[in-house]
Amino acid sequence: MNKPDRSLDRRTFLQTATGGLAAFAISPLIDPLAAAPLSRAMNVAVIGIGRQGRAIMSELQKIGSDVTIAAICDTDDSRLQAGLRRAPGAEGFADHRALLDAKKEVSAVFISTPTHLHKQIALDALSAGRHVYCECPLAHTIEDCAEIVRAARSAGGAIFQTGAQGRANPVYRLAWSFARSRSIGDSYVMVRAQNFQKNSWRTPANDPAREKALNWRLDPEVSIGLLGENGAQQFDVVHYYVDKYPVKVRGGGSIKLWDDGRETYDTAWCDLVFDDGLIFQYQTSLANSYEDVFEQFHGSLGTIKLTWSHGWLFKEADAPTQGWEVYANRQQFHNEEGITLIADATKLAAQGKLKEGVGLPNDPLYYALESFLRSVDEGSPPVCSADEGMRATVVGILAHQAAVKSEEIAIDPAILNV
Repeated sequence: MNKPDRSLDRRTFLQTATGGLAAFAISPLIDPLAAAPLSRAMNVAVIGIGRQGRAIMSELQKIGSDVTIAAICDTDDSRLQAGLRRAPGAEGFADHRALLDAKKEVSAVFISTPTHLHKQIALDALSAGRHVYCECPLAHTIEDCAEIVRAARSAGGAIFQTGAQGRANPVYRLAWSFARSRSIGDSYVMVRAQNFQKNSWRTPANDPAREKALNWRLDPEVSIGLLGENGAQQFDVVHYYVDKYPVKVRGGGSIKLWDDGRETYDTAWCDLVFDDGLIFQYQTSLANSYEDVFEQFHGSLGTIKLTWSHGWLFKEADAPTQGWEVYANRQQFHNEEGITLIADATKLAAQGKLKEGVGLPNDPLYYALESFLRSVDEGSPPVCSADEGMRATVVGILAHQAAVKSEEIAIDPAILNV
């Protein structure tokens, strides 16, 4: 492995360092913060105008004039009208089939409805020849996931991307390159993650039917609980980094705060076990917000911590020094010092703006949407396929089942490969 000459000035080193860990330290796999414009204008539609649908609309409008939200759809009229106020010029629909029939100029649709409604919309959109971005988790049953995967595979030239955001996140892609370079060790010692957000998951409504529809995540008939709804996104990150899938899952949960008649746990945990003995410990709660959302990959030489907009590398005291660390941006965490993982570091360093690159300038959702549109534009594979979305979702469904039953469930590899 080439080591940099410490006598080099900082700019020369950052511009010329090559090979091994030094290259990983300063160069992301892509140039994510300076993406080229799309080669053609696109008309798109957003189906499902709840919180996530509105977030998608907001991020799409940041991408630029190449993308026009031509139509939106929601069965709830108040949400539909709120969406139309956010997207002047868009046409509103109460039924997704009517949208697909009427708006032939729409080439891509973004599905952000409740999870249990994803399948039929995805199948109809693919059948109509539209490119599809479907939020994660993919569906609420294993059977529905399999149907979506089969439809995506047989959809001809249509691109299908699951909205698991980690694989498109510039910080996560950069950190992945560190992990692949074995900078934290030859293998993972332990993986931990959590999603803590103090939120009741309940939306009040005067009409009982509307209240039931709005609170689908609390309905045990269709909900896959915290481990499915929150976990699937993070399970995909672990699949991405570990490059394999768990063989069994055990879990549990309880109601710790929101004792309002619900049956769905407000706090849950699971352990995912891999065939080499690696354990991934996951916790999620609506009763506490401390440390929010993160993933941590522990190796014998260091730990990578990711928080969706930021990432850090913590080196063990006995980890070998590669030389590039002297140029790195650092941050103190109590008794630990983290090396900040900065996407597009080469360009920022050359401009003397390395610290300005700490954290993503846009929401992680932005990069997932932009990567999908680029795949559509270029005809390239999506960063997160229907197959990978299915695997993360199926693991989430089984984790939820393990928690509800307080038991261990074996994961048949065949169920992850339709």
